[in-house]
Amino acid sequence: MSILKFKQSDLVNLEYSLEREFLSTNRAGGYMNTTITCCNTRKYHGLMVCPLSDGSSERYVLLSSVDETVVQHEQSFNLALHKFPGSYEPKGHKYITAFDYTPTPSITYRVGGVEIRKELLWLHSADRLMIRYTLLEATSPTRLRLRPFLAYRSIDTLSRANMFASGHSTPVAGGASVTPYSDMPTLYMQLDSDGEFLPAPDWYYNFEYAKEAERGYESHEDLLTPGIFEMPIAKGQSIILSCSLSEVDPSGIAADYEAEISRRSVKTEFKPCLRHSARQFFVRRGDRAEVIAGYPWYGMRGRDALMALPGLALTQGRADEMTAVLDRMIAERKDGIFANYPGDYSTSDTSLYFFYDMIALERHIGREAIWERYGDVMKEILEAYASDPSGRGVVMHDNGLIWADGGGRPLTWMDGRVDGKAVTERRGYQVEVNALWHTAVCYTLELARQFCDRDTIEKWDGLPERIRESFAATFWLDEGYLADYVNEEEISRLVRPNQVLACSTAYPLLDEVQTISLLATIDRYLLTPRGLRTLAPDSVDYTGFYEGDEMARSLSTHEGSIRPWLLVPYLSIKLKLYGADYLDEAKGIIDSFREDFTEYGIGTVAELYEGNPPYRPKGAISFAVNVAAVLCMIEAVETAEAGL
Repeated sequence: MSILKFKQSDLVNLEYSLEREFLSTNRAGGYMNTTITCCNTRKYHGLMVCPLSDGSSERYVLLSSVDETVVQHEQSFNLALHKFPGSYEPKGHKYITAFDYTPTPSITYRVGGVEIRKELLWLHSADRLMIRYTLLEATSPTRLRLRPFLAYRSIDTLSRANMFASGHSTPVAGGASVTPYSDMPTLYMQLDSDGEFLPAPDWYYNFEYAKEAERGYESHEDLLTPGIFEMPIAKGQSIILSCSLSEVDPSGIAADYEAEISRRSVKTEFKPCLRHSARQFFVRRGDRAEVIAGYPWYGMRGRDALMALPGLALTQGRADEMTAVLDRMIAERKDGIFANYPGDYSTSDTSLYFFYDMIALERHIGREAIWERYGDVMKEILEAYASDPSGRGVVMHDNGLIWADGGGRPLTWMDGRVDGKAVTERRGYQVEVNALWHTAVCYTLELARQFCDRDTIEKWDGLPERIRESFAATFWLDEGYLADYVNEEEISRLVRPNQVLACSTAYPLLDEVQTISLLATIDRYLLTPRGLRTLAPDSVDYTGFYEGDEMARSLSTHEGSIRPWLLVPYLSIKLKLYGADYLDEAKGIIDSFREDFTEYGIGTVAELYEGNPPYRPKGAISFAVNVAAVLCMIEAVETAEAGL
């Protein structure tokens, strides 16, 4: 039975339906994203959103929406829904009877004696959308009218009516093309059957995006329409509208649709939906392979990519996809350090997650291949942390620990900023960075010994013992858990989740007694059904809700919000300690995410959850490290069960 079920009473309830969004990507950097009513509530929403060239990572909303109107007996029924200041118009949601997520998003409408289904299909590896309309039921002659709305702007901006945009259309086979701005691509809109395009360029004003208003951003936009398509449609007939950046042969549109839809599987259960969601983060455009950190607004982020790759790729046996992304990131490293954002190498942790990837990848390609292919990169990273050649403020001290000082900039994954300054700076020795550093040194030495790299052994031999001694003396607290960070002025006793990495890595830094004590603290203060809180609720800076403008969200993003990916190290420790006795609890944690599959982003996992019940999903609707995390947890449980 499908877990993606929606009742008609919920679909017509805007308070419910406008909170639920679907996403479809073309694996080439483009996507389609809107609510299940096709009412856009974000500036990032659109039916056709894509980069404009192979070398660009910036995405543009080209086709914002398409309004459908059914005409019978000279009476028009507009099926669309838009928010304008103070009202919703037209109110087509009241005609919706069904929404299906798979194999491609589709909506069924019923008005009077007419029942019509709309299916929206993004083509893989192409900047092309096809919308198929099928008249399921009709009691009299029916006409279909389609009005496209164009935005033609970056996903981070909004369009305004202006004298520079051209609504002029040019006839093409089966429809029309339009080029609103001379420096942007032409959009070709073509039908697979007889229909008439009636040019009538015009601006529609003040579309309102409620989610942007909630987030404290500008929230009103003007959209350009070049005209309308109108055609008769008979009962049982399907009509397909193709929207593309290149002209197509109308006679082949139906075949193109059938070929594409035949490759789509029906994803109705939890794990297949997650696997599908995971694949949507991989992007190949030209010869560039990368991982999108989250939809709809994130692009490539090095830290997120390295953290997510094992879950996104290896749980599906796709080591080749993982190595393609790694090879591209390696080619762009600087002084041995991976970029977090393009051109930005100022992090203390990003490159250390590379070793996490190597340990995971080893199970798929073998140790010898790891050392031959990536050994030099591993040694180069260690050298970079030992000497800080790029002046990042991240360097190894004589005690073997890594010291990080960003001068007010955040250097770890807790990277919230206000006015350019870190909300959670964590200057000094950071607990998870040093746990990752210990793993990096230990793993490199282990491979060097196995493959007789004497220079590497001589250079780093003895360092793991020094790190372990310094780590214990620096971070372990009498209260029975680990300090979050330590510098010359303070020892942070805030209960945060970063400490789980100290006992969940391949080379743990705590003994069993310490680990059990640490877990007791985490269970008491941080554990929730959706992941670990980023701060204990009894802390003075704890914020249990994630809402308000950009400043309010930045102040709260790591001060209590829940991050699902932290469950992976947590669950791995529990399984290691308790084995079969922990399996039911582990399954319960995984199952809790099933409840979210019809909430927020359909069939995926959100960026974060609020720290206070009911733990509402927030942030990006689909987040790579969290989707990867749930897949990793499923694999860990299945592996544990297989070993019983």
